[in-house]
Amino acid sequence: MRSRKQSTLVFSIGLSNFFNERILKQEQELYEKEGLGVEKITYVDNQDCIDLFERRGSGMLDLLDEEMRLPKPLPIHFTSAVHEANKKHFRLDTPRKSLLKEHRGMRDDDGLLVRHFAGTVCYETAQFIEKNNDALHASLEAIFETSNTPLIKELFEQSLESSVFSQNRGKKLVVPSVGSKFRSQLTLLLEKLNTTGTHFVRCVKPNSSMSAWIFEGSSVLSQLRCAGMGSVLKLMQSGYPSRTGFSELYNMYSPVLPPELARLDPRLFCKCLFHVLGLNNRDFKFGMTKVFFRPAKFAEFDQLLRRDPENMKVLVKKVKVWLITVRWRKAQYGAWSVIKLKNKILYRREQLTTIQKYLRGYLTRQKHAKRLALFRKSNGLQARGTEMKKIVDQLTPQSRQKWEIEVVDSQRQLANLVQQCKNQRMEIDACARSYEECLRRVDKIIHDLKGQLASDEAIKLAEIEQKMREEREQEAKKQREEIMKGKEMERNEMRRKEIEVERVRAERDFEKNRAVEASREIAAIEEMQRKRAREEQERLDAQLAARLAAEEGTLADLPASTSWNSSTSSGNNNQKRGKHDLSTWKYAELRDTINTSNDMELLLACKEEFHRRLRIYNEWKQKNASEKERVEEARRVPLALMNPQQTNDTMRWIGASGASRNSATLQVNPALSAQRFFKVPFSSRLQQNGKNPAVFFVETGSQQGVWYGHFNGQWIQRQIELHPDKPPILLLAGRDDLQMCELPLDQTQLPLKKGAEILEHEFETIWAHLGGKPLAKWNP
Repeated sequence: MRSRKQSTLVFSIGLSNFFNERILKQEQELYEKEGLGVEKITYVDNQDCIDLFERRGSGMLDLLDEEMRLPKPLPIHFTSAVHEANKKHFRLDTPRKSLLKEHRGMRDDDGLLVRHFAGTVCYETAQFIEKNNDALHASLEAIFETSNTPLIKELFEQSLESSVFSQNRGKKLVVPSVGSKFRSQLTLLLEKLNTTGTHFVRCVKPNSSMSAWIFEGSSVLSQLRCAGMGSVLKLMQSGYPSRTGFSELYNMYSPVLPPELARLDPRLFCKCLFHVLGLNNRDFKFGMTKVFFRPAKFAEFDQLLRRDPENMKVLVKKVKVWLITVRWRKAQYGAWSVIKLKNKILYRREQLTTIQKYLRGYLTRQKHAKRLALFRKSNGLQARGTEMKKIVDQLTPQSRQKWEIEVVDSQRQLANLVQQCKNQRMEIDACARSYEECLRRVDKIIHDLKGQLASDEAIKLAEIEQKMREEREQEAKKQREEIMKGKEMERNEMRRKEIEVERVRAERDFEKNRAVEASREIAAIEEMQRKRAREEQERLDAQLAARLAAEEGTLADLPASTSWNSSTSSGNNNQKRGKHDLSTWKYAELRDTINTSNDMELLLACKEEFHRRLRIYNEWKQKNASEKERVEEARRVPLALMNPQQTNDTMRWIGASGASRNSATLQVNPALSAQRFFKVPFSSRLQQNGKNPAVFFVETGSQQGVWYGHFNGQWIQRQIELHPDKPPILLLAGRDDLQMCELPLDQTQLPLKKGAEILEHEFETIWAHLGGKPLAKWNP
């Protein structure tokens, strides 16, 4: 919303109405008069706003002049008179309805709110009367009348004559005003514009700061919209701005036309001329008296209207050639039309035969209409026989045997009915009676079949419900069993955990007792060694004394026995062998004893002797094997289990304490019968020890394959080897002993390796997945 203050110059409305009249209204009236069919463009007409200012009697300008004629003119009275005279006018309103806060504070008789076509403007009327007064002082007029400048003198003589004429005509007080002068001058300007050709230039303000080389797009677009340029552009886009008359164009070319072209109609000549210029039918359009061109065809239009004799002769020559071409094409089209007409006559003759055929068929159908209708009904009834057959197929076997004979008989009756309808010697009434009888029978059979099907389905439904009930009961029973099984598994898991805790505690106690026993055995061995050294010294002293006595011929007091070495030696060997001396047993005897003996002490001794021999054999095999065979031998068991230093220390400890352990009473150790499972990786690369070439160590950072082991107490029971380059290997104790781990569980140090021990079900899953047979529970 814009604000206008100060003078009555704000009443100068401009030429918007004349622009709309000339560009939009008259142009569209011309298109409609010539019959071009251009889409009508709507635009904003500001005639009602102009009437608000210039209407006789109630217009703002007349009311302002009337106010000036009063003895005491007041702006408030003028504002009230304008509101009173135009109460219901859409363009006029009070200032308090303005969108600007400064205008809403004005009183209703202090301003006018006018809705122009470009926007709403609020006018303050405080100085309207003062600014509208155009009267000059009498002395000033006398000075201008006596001026030596002819133009000034002439202007004021005309003003004086108009003033005298007004006084003589009305005998009233007439005060010269700016509004009346503006209205008379605007009327004179519009009369001149209507009688001349006009060109319009729309001026826009590029920016609000009045600076050079600055362009505000939104402000310019708003000005163009307010000026109504959108409607003008739409009209230019869909309209034809360039035009000329048929007769004018023909008369311009008539002096250079040959006789055969001079006889042409002006419209036809213009059409030929446009095609010669290469214009398409959408580039121009013929009206009633004129031809119109699109906006983009100014060059062709200029060439058309150019009065160059040479150019005109060239165009006339092209018109003559094009006209001959068009006439030849019309002759071709005429011949083609005649051929098409001949073909159409032949086609109509064929269609005549078709019409006769359908007409004769219609007459025949009319003659046999009842029989045909009955025949169609019979065919439909025969189709219901198929429906009966489908229902019978859905019945139970017992019901199907009952109904099949009746359904087949009814189908045979329906087939006879169709044959009767085809027989023209059969009366139509008899056929109708047969049809009604068959219809009643088919309806009855279908009704009974549906009842039978419903009863059979009810029986089937009852059976299905019974079956579903049984399935639900089985499912509930299965769920209860699964719940009980889950609870049982939880109890087993808790029991296993308790057993595991008890096993760990028992192992810890056993290890503690074994450590105490080992320390005692070591102390006894040390004491025995000291005693043996003392006795050996005494024996040597006795021998020396005996030799000296023999040399000197004297007697020596010697101990009673001097054969201590042999006796102690034999006693030591027997002590090493312990209670069971198995060093002379054969392998078959050891294996038979392991498989059949119930003596726990003998069984453990056989196992220990067997694995001792197996370790000695593998050590001998590894020492005498080639480098390649050593690598393959190292892949038999993960090198993490084969710690040479640990194995030698353990063997020395076993050799030192074997006699004492064998001679001692067998202690019950839960670890000897515990089932434990382990998983360790194979090493893919080995590194040879420089000091001992027979020993290989694992090269860290590389592994290949996985080793699974099942230990029954201290000895291996089952073994799985998984390598990426060969199939899985499943080994079982008693069958594949030479290929399995021969070390006891304590020497492998597997229980001390973090993450090496796994659960039983994990090992059993891998064993069963690889095709291993279940192992019967066995304890030593």
